[in-house]
Amino acid sequence: VLVCDACMITPDRDSGSLRMHNMLRLLQDIGFKVTFAPANLEARQPYLGELQRRGIECLYAPYLDGVDDHLREHGWKYDAVILSRADVAQELMDTAKVYCPDATLVFDTVDLHHLREMREAELKQDRHLMAIARKRRSQELNLIRQANITYVVSPAEKTLLEQEAPGERIEVVSNIHEIPGRHNGFAERSGILFVGGFNHPPNTDAVLFFASEVVPLVREEIPDAQFLVAGDNPPAEVRALDGDRVRVLGYVPDLAPLLEQCRLTVAPLRYGAGVKGKVNMSLAHGVPVAGTTVAVEGMFLEDGESVLVADEPAALARAVITLHSDEQLWTKLSEAGLEVMQRYFSFEAARDALADSLVTGGPAR
Repeated sequence: VLVCDACMITPDRDSGSLRMHNMLRLLQDIGFKVTFAPANLEARQPYLGELQRRGIECLYAPYLDGVDDHLREHGWKYDAVILSRADVAQELMDTAKVYCPDATLVFDTVDLHHLREMREAELKQDRHLMAIARKRRSQELNLIRQANITYVVSPAEKTLLEQEAPGERIEVVSNIHEIPGRHNGFAERSGILFVGGFNHPPNTDAVLFFASEVVPLVREEIPDAQFLVAGDNPPAEVRALDGDRVRVLGYVPDLAPLLEQCRLTVAPLRYGAGVKGKVNMSLAHGVPVAGTTVAVEGMFLEDGESVLVADEPAALARAVITLHSDEQLWTKLSEAGLEVMQRYFSFEAARDALADSLVTGGPAR
């Protein structure tokens, strides 16, 4: 199998990379010889070396001028080609169709870009952004029609595409996580944590919204509450929040200690698509989440049972305050979140989905 993503994956820095890293591991587990190619051919370390040590062949400059060149020479060898993200698939789909005649061609959306872009345009009431989103929708639907199989990360997106692209084969291959479980109880924890890389614009919007409109309401009842922000490459407007009650930590190589110390995490996203790795990671450590409707979409979570959901500042503040103070509810949500992760987002769940589509399923046409 050849797997191509936009750039070298950095699984300690963003959710999409973590999903891809774990997908590569599972492809090996189910019997594939795996070749990985970043479309920009970067050889970023230590990530390149980590993949190679796992036995994954990597294509990179200066030993290759382009992935399309590799397909022309070696495409006949592949049983499957997975093109991840719309722009990568747009660039390589035609070449793969010609030079990989026996391969199952997979368009891996990661998330539906047009859905995220449309939601941003609606939030900001921006006609230019809406035009971009409509163009992206046409691109993605065209790629879906060309591929044998399209991967989405949630049943919500599968349902949407079944309406927009009837007759096409859509499969759910969601986020893939280790599930370390909970090691500290309610009483040993304090504070509110946000996790998210800031190369992804919805995360910047979410932190600014939460810090300005929700944190002041939380402090009215929990004056000493601290809001921690962990994520790669925070922009200036996020770094400017850093102070006594908001701590902007930047890139954190290992999030486990933070997730063992905080009482809850927040996912105050106002737009987005796909499944949110920040929510997955929190639940996998047994840490309850207060998030927006967009943040928990398609994740098999139920308000009041496995997550607290609120969209308006006052309601989101009330959810945070409740989780921070109600040990019984906290424990209930912690245990339910772990059950959801094991059932839907574990390595076992993803292995079955990949094997069904690539090994037992084969091409749709």
